[in-house]
Amino acid sequence: MLINCVAYQEGKKLSDVPVEDISEYLKQPDTFVWVALRDPTKDEILTMQEEFALHELAVEDAARGHQRPKMEEYGDNVFMVAQIVELGGDELNVGEVAIFAGPNYVLSVRRDANQGFLGVRARAEREPHQLRKGAGFVLYALVDAVVDRYFPVVDMLESELESIEDHIFGRVGEQRANIERLYALKRKSQVLRHAVIPLLDAIGRLYGGRVPTIVCDTQDYFRDVHDHLFRIAGRLDAIRDTINTAIQVTLSMVAIEENDISKRLASYAAIFAVFTAFAGVWGMNFEFMPELKWKYGYPLALLTMVGVCGYLYRKFKKAGWI
Repeated sequence: MLINCVAYQEGKKLSDVPVEDISEYLKQPDTFVWVALRDPTKDEILTMQEEFALHELAVEDAARGHQRPKMEEYGDNVFMVAQIVELGGDELNVGEVAIFAGPNYVLSVRRDANQGFLGVRARAEREPHQLRKGAGFVLYALVDAVVDRYFPVVDMLESELESIEDHIFGRVGEQRANIERLYALKRKSQVLRHAVIPLLDAIGRLYGGRVPTIVCDTQDYFRDVHDHLFRIAGRLDAIRDTINTAIQVTLSMVAIEENDISKRLASYAAIFAVFTAFAGVWGMNFEFMPELKWKYGYPLALLTMVGVCGYLYRKFKKAGWI
């Protein structure tokens, strides 16, 4: 679906452009065309390929979708893919934006993402001195908007991790729920990491050293984006390490609890074993056993059992087993 198609000249909006007239506007000096598509059909992609003379391999990737974040050069043109990660309740919504950028055009193709880039266009139009830099600045603005959406996700992951840590040493029986929450959080952090790390490498190719022609005037901006991504990657590494540590601590708590239960069971088994031993001895029906003829033999036997068991209970209690 076509969101908008606008021509700009000298950093100012010239007019909305019909799709069939795009190639005509591209011929005008100091003019570039900025087109935004959302979940386009195959025919819409092919139309844009014809109007902008896009490379067939890049078009194939954009049409198929589900690409790994990357940056590719085709002559003077740049093709970039970035994953859009948005908060969507308990789960993360992962979309994608493919950006074609040339000397006089920018085409963005957004898929499976709820939030668009109208704010990016409005911001660029408010800064004609920046928009005058052409496709390089628009490419930066789009990528920067994608990266900015990563920060709320990282904040959410850190907040949820802190909440789980508060319950690690909580009531007995919560360990299973804590481990399930930790693994769910680890999976979410991996989703964001898979979007950040490849994009970090791609952005690193847009500043310093040899860079595509269209971004020569915007290298400082891409270095700033790279710095943001590097900070996010560092925070994700810290989250991953903390999750692994929390899982190990939780499993250790489970092992300690199981050990305590085993000691309690062993202690009570030892105490009742005394009853069994004494009852077994006195339960043998031999004729010539002096204690069988005693008047107080039975009470004495019970008293002996209770006394020995009480002594064992006291010793186990003092040792912390009960």
